[in-house]
Amino acid sequence: MNMKSKIILLPIFIMAIFMICFILFIGTTSEDNNDKMKKTNDMEFSSVYRLMNPPIPESLQFAGENIPIERYDVREALDRELLVNIYWQSNILLYCKRAYRYFPVIEPILKEEGVPEDFKYLALIESGLTNVVSPAKAAGFWQFLKETGNSYDLEINDEVDERYHLEKATHAACRYLKKSYSQHHSWVLAAAAYNMGDNGVKRNIDKQQTSSYWDLLLNEETSRYIYRILAAKLILSNPKHYGINLQITDLYQPLQVKTIEIDSSISNLVNFAIAQGISYKQLKVFNPWLRSDKLTNKLKKKYTIAIPDKMIND
Repeated sequence: MNMKSKIILLPIFIMAIFMICFILFIGTTSEDNNDKMKKTNDMEFSSVYRLMNPPIPESLQFAGENIPIERYDVREALDRELLVNIYWQSNILLYCKRAYRYFPVIEPILKEEGVPEDFKYLALIESGLTNVVSPAKAAGFWQFLKETGNSYDLEINDEVDERYHLEKATHAACRYLKKSYSQHHSWVLAAAAYNMGDNGVKRNIDKQQTSSYWDLLLNEETSRYIYRILAAKLILSNPKHYGINLQITDLYQPLQVKTIEIDSSISNLVNFAIAQGISYKQLKVFNPWLRSDKLTNKLKKKYTIAIPDKMIND
């Protein structure tokens, strides 16, 4: 190669070396920046939201009966329900808020009926303490089917449905649970029977030759049922222990009412509500067992209607 050619190629060679160095520098800088951004984002995220495993106690009871928490299958099944409830935050917060309003209504009835207080958590997982209707047409806080409700003296027709009457439905649920307990001699099995029926529990006990809920192989729903109750008990008994921080003002306060007894027909519940100084909506909210816009009381039955005490509730 002659000298003239070397002089021509030298600038091109220098430019190529420069471009290679520039590309390497940009690449290294970009990687460093990405690493720094990733570390910063990780630090910010970890400081805002942390996933924690819920604590499981070393001992636990339901209705005075010991839970074999030392068994790995029992412990892991309970762990599952704790995780499901704690990290379904909107749902568990609503549970806590509603329980403050409705547990004071349920608890004294359980005590009066001689049913362990832990069964208030059964009502909670059955309905979320709302007057829901299941796909099978079970209704109210305690999720009674029409036939079962009738057999426990709940009036159910087009105008009155006492499955939605919290006090009366709670008394009926207590009678059902006591009947199950007398048959199975275990409150845990009585709770399981509330889900799958006494006959279903008995068939499984006879077939599998064990009367221990913890050793019975049951359908998925009933297998999880007691653990869901236990998870609700643990969380609502000590919400702060499970990371739930609610102030007393956040909770749904108990409703204050006055009552009116009637033993005659009401042809128009709208006019009846207005005469009491409340709206038709308020009448239905405080008396969800009234299912129509009239009350045809041909038998002159005595009904107690709740009227909101505006001065206290406002």
